[in-house]
Amino acid sequence: MQQKWQRWNIASRKWLWIVVVIGVLAALPVVYDRLQTEKSSKTVEFVFDYRDLVEAASYRANPQDYISEQLDLLKSAGVGSMAIYENTLEDYRKARRLMIWGAADIANLTDTVIPENENYTYVLFTSPENSEALAPIIRDTFSSLDIATENWSFRGQQGLIVKTPLEDATLKPMQPDPFTLEMLHSKGFNIVPRLVDSLPYNEAAVTKLLDRYQELGVKRLLFEGESVKGFNDDADLNSITAFAGLLKKRGMGIAAIENIKAQQKGFNKLAFLLDYNVTRLYSLSEGDSALPPETIADRFALATKDRNIRMIYLNTIPSRDTSKAQIKDTLENLITSLSEPGGAVEKIESNGFTLGQATAFDVVDSSFQRYFKLIAVIGAVAMVALLVSYFIPWLTLPAWVLGLVGSAGLMLIKPQLFEQALALAVAISAPTVAMILAVRKINEKGPPLRANSLTYAVMTPQRRLAHSLVLYVKTALISLSAVPFVIALLNNITYSLVLNQFRGVSLLHLAPIALIAVYVLLYRGEFVLSKTGKLLRTPITLAWVIAAGVLGIIGMYYLSRTGNSGSVSAPEKILRTFLENTAGVRPRNKEFLLAHPLFILGAFMAYKYRNAAFILIIAVIGQLSMVDTFAHIHSPVLISLVRGLLGLGLGLIIGLIAVGVWQLAEGCWRRWSPLLKK
Repeated sequence: MQQKWQRWNIASRKWLWIVVVIGVLAALPVVYDRLQTEKSSKTVEFVFDYRDLVEAASYRANPQDYISEQLDLLKSAGVGSMAIYENTLEDYRKARRLMIWGAADIANLTDTVIPENENYTYVLFTSPENSEALAPIIRDTFSSLDIATENWSFRGQQGLIVKTPLEDATLKPMQPDPFTLEMLHSKGFNIVPRLVDSLPYNEAAVTKLLDRYQELGVKRLLFEGESVKGFNDDADLNSITAFAGLLKKRGMGIAAIENIKAQQKGFNKLAFLLDYNVTRLYSLSEGDSALPPETIADRFALATKDRNIRMIYLNTIPSRDTSKAQIKDTLENLITSLSEPGGAVEKIESNGFTLGQATAFDVVDSSFQRYFKLIAVIGAVAMVALLVSYFIPWLTLPAWVLGLVGSAGLMLIKPQLFEQALALAVAISAPTVAMILAVRKINEKGPPLRANSLTYAVMTPQRRLAHSLVLYVKTALISLSAVPFVIALLNNITYSLVLNQFRGVSLLHLAPIALIAVYVLLYRGEFVLSKTGKLLRTPITLAWVIAAGVLGIIGMYYLSRTGNSGSVSAPEKILRTFLENTAGVRPRNKEFLLAHPLFILGAFMAYKYRNAAFILIIAVIGQLSMVDTFAHIHSPVLISLVRGLLGLGLGLIIGLIAVGVWQLAEGCWRRWSPLLKK
């Protein structure tokens, strides 16, 4: 009975492969929908931080002239939008709209004694126009906070007394400077407001502010600080929902900032309520704005092409240049990076984008997509069951059935966890199964466990190379069969916007290596339990400890290179830039420089030398890396496909060179080794 059950499970592999193929075919329409979604937004928007511009201008002899001059230069360079913050009294002061003093300062200014029980803020407007425009804004803001104000004048200029300490008054955000808004609008800039959630949510004030922004043609907002507008009062006032309603009514969306330490609180909820009217934004930091122009241009081009970034945010910062004894900023450097021949604007436009106000993706979700996804789920579970089958054959059918039942339950209870878990499982399974089949094929065609020269003859180099190349292609195709499953399972706009992410990247980069190592060590000819027992009884020597330490260091370095935060050496950066500029899409170094060539060389050698199959343990990195490329859902599918195919092509060339070098070295060894023994 046990043998019959084993035969049934092994025979079921054929049917599971059929289910996998059907699942892959069913996932392809979902992949097509994803492609259509990615084509729906092709406009890139450059946004400059106006507060930084004012800060830089404050160190110039003629600040307003400098601002006007730089705005014209930025406009001609391709910057179409300005980020405007909710202003504080300090912002108004830097813009020369008013002056502010504390109680001690005003006592010195008026040559009076400082009051013992009054610690107020004194505001003096620099012109009647500024007083007329800003005084109502200041009064409304502080009265909403139950802080009294009263009129005040000094030397014929109008002002206000705000009955709170200067340190407190300068923290309160108010409406942006109306003169600045009008000036920027008249110069043809789009306005991108940055809102803060530091005050209690006031729907009337927010409505008034958004109405003004609508008049100025605002289409998208940013948030300053740790949370979105309305988050702090959401539990009591349901303010995020109210704020979302105001935005939807005016056709306004929001932007998700890339690589911030933590997503702004309430952002995911607001994005959902806005039907994901969200674009991704890359922010160039103040420090990075001093990088060489060509480096900045490359960053912007890659962000838009490779990561679906549609808004690019520019910052600058004034700094002291002691070598020239002057205050400088990075505005000229930024303008050069955008406008010079071969600069960011030219590169972005050559990639098929246009400059303008960024738009959100128009999500294509065909009515039949859910049914295709369901079939893809069944196929993905079948792939995982196949992985189990090659290690524990008698668990093949139970693994598939339990996988289906577990998937159904998890899909109903926690659908997000389900799609991420199954995507990770199939991403691990496909490259592992592909490499297992490669090892099995080498076992079948290569030297047996105990080779007999009378019954086994080594293939010619030409045949070994032909078999290796065919195996290379077949293994890559099986590994890439995971890609439609991963895309179908994670085909949700939240992954494209990186509001959700593919989980388990480190596990994906380790599990196939470990599984193939186990398979090569224990599943090649001898009974697995006897080999395991022999391995466990092997004495541990100092050499083993050193080898384990070296492998641990290599593993840590390998993991440090994975994910979005992986570190890259300077020579690799140069190589990456060269490949990007030459091929248009940069393949992964570890694929075409290491893993793919090792696969070809390892297979070629293993058809003659049995122990050369251990090389395939390292070669599996290339297979899992191809799948991992598509797990970066924020990258366009076509870019990931070209990257993978380019890696396979370059890896093939380098692999053929490696085989040629090996053949030459082997020939030299056969010729010269007898002479060395004499």
